[in-house]
Amino acid sequence: MDNNHPFKVFSGSSTKYLAEEICKNLGCPLGEMNIQKFADGEFGVSYEESIRDNYVFLVQSTFPNADNLMELLLMIDAAKRASAYKIIAVVPYFGWARQDRKDKPRVAIGAKLVADLLSTAGIDRLITMDLHADQIQGFFDVPVDHLYASSIFLPYVKSMNLENLVVASPDVGGSKRANSYAKYLGCPMVLCHKSREKANVVSEMTVIGDVEGKNVIILDDMVDTAGTLTKAADIMTNAGAASVRAIVSHAVMSDPASSRVDESSLTELIFTNSIPFTKSCKKARVLSIAELFADTIRRVYAGESISEQYLL
Repeated sequence: MDNNHPFKVFSGSSTKYLAEEICKNLGCPLGEMNIQKFADGEFGVSYEESIRDNYVFLVQSTFPNADNLMELLLMIDAAKRASAYKIIAVVPYFGWARQDRKDKPRVAIGAKLVADLLSTAGIDRLITMDLHADQIQGFFDVPVDHLYASSIFLPYVKSMNLENLVVASPDVGGSKRANSYAKYLGCPMVLCHKSREKANVVSEMTVIGDVEGKNVIILDDMVDTAGTLTKAADIMTNAGAASVRAIVSHAVMSDPASSRVDESSLTELIFTNSIPFTKSCKKARVLSIAELFADTIRRVYAGESISEQYLL
């Protein structure tokens, strides 16, 4: 890569497993960083090597709890004060993204707040994947490289050689994503219509479309408590589906998600390693995004287009 400014990759404490894999794909060492924790829960970060005049790529997903976001903000501020040439936040999972609009009175737009925090801290660019809503890109005044896990999922789906395939969206909001997959795979699409009593609680769900004798793949951007996915899988199985699998980009997997998945009629739950998954779930299948992000970092550093990565 021909560039007058060297590049270095650093990681926060919770996403180190992914950063190490990214660096392995890039053929470079992971940068040395010290994160000092105090008795009251406060912490501080410091770079243990010079980053002056460097491209600095900071790998950190902002999944719960809020310490991950605060850690990233401190890493950005420290890099700015250490005279980094460019600071690129690599955020595979962009948290707080479900709060992307004012859908009722007197609520915060958390995604915009996080975007403002990252921008104020000093990032020059954001690399992220499968945002909860595409318009979140517009919350930033710096370039955003929005990657799609479809480049990982679609080859996996094809490798299964499933007949009578149907792509499903668990709600109307995900219909655009499901329609793109259905067109690429040349198969029909069905929709689930759901109503919620409150957050994470689905009160009623119906399937719009024919799933009898079909191998169904439900698509979503994230799985939290797995209530929606498992309910959809059970309804489709009862409607005569031959098998039901779920593909999600980000596995938050809050309790009791793992047990729900294992006890449901889902054949398999496929997700990426954008968030560390340390729980036991027999039906879980984790696909790595390290190569995708390494290639993107390489292209950004070299000033090349990243659109060739997109399958959809």
